[in-house]
Amino acid sequence: MANSRLPEAIPALVDRALQGDRRALSRLISRVENGGVEAWSALALIYPRTGQAQIVGVTGAPGTGKSTLVSELAKHTRRHHPEITVGIVAVDPTSPFSGGAVLGDRIRMRDLSGDAGVFIRSMATRGSLGGLARATTDVVKVLDAAGFQLILIETVGAGQSEIDIARTADTVIVVEAPGLGDEVQAIKAGILEIADVLVVNKADRDGVQSTVNALHTMIDLGKAPTSVLHHGHLTTIAAPLDAPTDRWRPPILKTIASESTGIAEVLDAMAQHCAYLSDHPEGQQRAKVRAAIELETILREALLQRLLDRIGPAELNRTIEQVAARAIDPYSAAQQLLS
Repeated sequence: MANSRLPEAIPALVDRALQGDRRALSRLISRVENGGVEAWSALALIYPRTGQAQIVGVTGAPGTGKSTLVSELAKHTRRHHPEITVGIVAVDPTSPFSGGAVLGDRIRMRDLSGDAGVFIRSMATRGSLGGLARATTDVVKVLDAAGFQLILIETVGAGQSEIDIARTADTVIVVEAPGLGDEVQAIKAGILEIADVLVVNKADRDGVQSTVNALHTMIDLGKAPTSVLHHGHLTTIAAPLDAPTDRWRPPILKTIASESTGIAEVLDAMAQHCAYLSDHPEGQQRAKVRAAIELETILREALLQRLLDRIGPAELNRTIEQVAARAIDPYSAAQQLLS
């Protein structure tokens, strides 16, 4: 009986998850979220089976109706293309009290829970900037390997750092809504520049055309997305050589997600952008950018953990106390720890 309570071995858990066992899939995702050696082992096993799914990020300010839009995209896909399975990764803010995800918006997706072709996973950001949990890309890999053809990532709507979604998704949908007064904020935050598809949701509200016109103006002023460039130090990736006339221009679509209006047009735009990426150098460029960022992130975390393991918590706490007391500056402290 005692052995039955031991965690299942990663290879066996991966096998069951990839064979369609949803309980095993949930457990595998949890193990991956926890990180560490187990997560790396699992991801190494599944990696050869990834790269098949269409990954779509849905982002935008709070109150624009992202959760409803994601739910409707999934329902419409399943209704009209039942052969396509859908994975949903909903990244929630972290509760300051429990440290877990705040799952209020997931209530809107309850009507998807009975569909065996849909798998929904909520994740807490755990304080991560950028609207994405640290392990989001790893969870997406698990769903990809498990055979989900369409994976929708809904972010928390955290503002400027939302651009992190562009490093994970193939297609980024930025959701706006009339009356929120955030059109200028979107351009300041760089949100508009990552949009592959712009959706003005709640289009039955007053001011919808003003919002659409403002977005058209911003695109015409040269704020349309180019490519997601990687600014890390790991490697330099050249930008694609597409001519300006060949560049993807994000369509601006009006929806009323609560009434399932305009959903088909959004799905068509997603399909068109997927086809564009497969036919243009930007698709390969994005894949290289994602690989570079992912490798750099893994290296950074691994090297930091190796350093912390070497110096030990006592030495680290001693150094922190010295920095806090201004007995040493943090730069010299870091240099000492590294040496």
